[in-house]
Amino acid sequence: MKIYDEKHIKNVVLVGAHNSGKTTLAETMLFEAGLINRRGTVEAKNTVSDYHDIEHEKENSIFATPLHTEWRNYKINIIDTPGLDDYIGEIISSIRVADTIVTVLNGQYGVEVGTEIIWNYIKGYHKPTVFVINQIDHPGLNFESSFNSVKSLVGNGAVKIQYPLIKDGAQCIIDVLKMKMYKFSSEGGKPEKFPIPEDQQSTALALHNELVEKAAENDEELMELFFEKGTLNEDEMRKGIRAGMLNYDLFPVFCTSALNDMGSGRLMGFIDNVAPAAIDLKPEISVEGKEISPKRADSPVLFVFKTVHQPNLGQVTFFKVKRGEVKVNDKLVNSRNGETEVLNQLFIMDGKERNPIQKLVVGDIGATLKLKHTETNDTLAASEEGITIKPINYPQPRIKRAVAAVNTKDEEKLSEALKKIHSQDPTVDISFSNESRQLILSCQGELHLATIDWLLKNIYGVEASFEKPKIAFRETIQRSSASNYRHKKQSGGSGQFAEVHLKIEPWEENMPEPEGFNIRGKEEIDLPWGGKLVFYNCIVGGVIDQRYLPSVMKGIIEVMEEGPLTGSYIRDVRAMVYDGKMHSVDSNDISFKIAGAHAFKKAFLDADPKLLEPALDLTLKVPEEMVGNVMTELQSRRSIIQGIESADHYQVLKCVAPETELFGFSTELRSLTKGRATFSTSFNGYQPVPANIQDQLTTKELVQ
Repeated sequence: MKIYDEKHIKNVVLVGAHNSGKTTLAETMLFEAGLINRRGTVEAKNTVSDYHDIEHEKENSIFATPLHTEWRNYKINIIDTPGLDDYIGEIISSIRVADTIVTVLNGQYGVEVGTEIIWNYIKGYHKPTVFVINQIDHPGLNFESSFNSVKSLVGNGAVKIQYPLIKDGAQCIIDVLKMKMYKFSSEGGKPEKFPIPEDQQSTALALHNELVEKAAENDEELMELFFEKGTLNEDEMRKGIRAGMLNYDLFPVFCTSALNDMGSGRLMGFIDNVAPAAIDLKPEISVEGKEISPKRADSPVLFVFKTVHQPNLGQVTFFKVKRGEVKVNDKLVNSRNGETEVLNQLFIMDGKERNPIQKLVVGDIGATLKLKHTETNDTLAASEEGITIKPINYPQPRIKRAVAAVNTKDEEKLSEALKKIHSQDPTVDISFSNESRQLILSCQGELHLATIDWLLKNIYGVEASFEKPKIAFRETIQRSSASNYRHKKQSGGSGQFAEVHLKIEPWEENMPEPEGFNIRGKEEIDLPWGGKLVFYNCIVGGVIDQRYLPSVMKGIIEVMEEGPLTGSYIRDVRAMVYDGKMHSVDSNDISFKIAGAHAFKKAFLDADPKLLEPALDLTLKVPEEMVGNVMTELQSRRSIIQGIESADHYQVLKCVAPETELFGFSTELRSLTKGRATFSTSFNGYQPVPANIQDQLTTKELVQ
């Protein structure tokens, strides 16, 4: 394959809402450039980018797919992404390595919910962005409404490069940068070029002048030329548009019919001639604070943005060359773990097709096989470098399920499969709860969960069940209580005997020492599950030998590991052992452990025991007009709203919510807001369960 230099490589990612036409546009771009001789369709299940069986079955993109095309001596790397935000990890990683974002809009609807969600990530990375209003030949097209929705999204920086027109019964596109009209046949393809029709001259000229002014605003030299000449030529406009895109002040708007091959060639020409390349972007700053300039002469630095596990190939690692150039058999060091990796093979990937290449230069995107110690977000560099590219920040999971193999013999197989799924998609999180003894799978939504289930069955051959996870309750007490217990067992010969008297109280930080006791020893135990046990030795006169007190404490801790109310952990209690009896022959450690456990349990049940539930800090970003319904839903889930702030056309709600009430919340929120609201959670602490709910829970044998 031809090796392009860094000035002639452009990286674009196609993003947009579901059914906006991204995959069809990618297919058309490959066809226009002659990379394929026949265009596939999503319906026929034969596009280059949607090649996975699950994508054929669902008839939509699920994975981000790197492709490439060559157009007029430029190489354009294209990443086709899903449109559903359940697969947001695929979208974010692609945005991270693209130099220009191509946001595709369905011309019937303009900016949709999915567009808004993706736009928030584009803003976070500050990437140059082009908008493409697609399906211009659809009877339901509303171009002006679609353009206005772009303007509402990005502001006055949105500027028309093109607008559609029907002329003499044919689909046309007016281009106000080139001041030409492109006229397409019903089959699409290469258009005929004409001067701007007379009846469109004033409209086109006004848009052209607006474009000239916006281009001039972004470069002092161009501004002086504009004041001097009153206009700019096409090359000067290109320079100004590129500067505006890099400054994040100008967002060009194009129009296409990807399905009928109209306008894609002109879009690719703009990507070649105007859209920024990697070397035009600001240098990145590494985690260590070093500047990573995109210079070909420097030693190589690669950033891994995607990992795929394919049954026939093993691990496929996708990377972008951030600096220098990389060749087959190069040895690079992983900055995360210090392991040396050998790049035995290099490829340019077009869907499932691998195109071998000997070298890749700065700015290019490629892949390699069978790296042993490298995962997504890793940096590979020369051994002396000490450089780590800032990692991709993935969103928190929105739903959790307890997952188990239907056939217990497949548990290990399930674990290995889930590790590979997480490696391929970091928005999937896998953890094991020692408390509930459940394997917990966290992901982005119900569609995401269905995809994971499909992969387990069809790729890894594991049948899995998914259930609501058990909630990690805690138990504590609300008042003091005293009790005693005598353990006596005689079975011939030496028996068992111990008697323990103790008092327990609720523990809190900085509370005074207990009154009325002769305190001879104190031990504070930070419990592994949170909270404390404070154990006091208040024995007077040697009624219990000192050596038996650790056994008493051990008995108390055993009860605290499985509380009397629900079997949950007990926390925040202090216990004073102040009296008891022992026998010179029959007393031993096991006897005092049993006596301590029973005495503690009796005292606990008499101390107004209280169930605690985990509470989460919940932050939501909700469209202004939908806040009322969301607040009603939150209140029905026992959430406490602590603050509301404005952010653009959204309201940010900050709440504290019981974890037990948030099961199914993600799905309900999506329904209430048509998918436009987002939320994040973090652990807040434990709070008392309302009495009526505690009564319900403590009557069940198993807390759900």
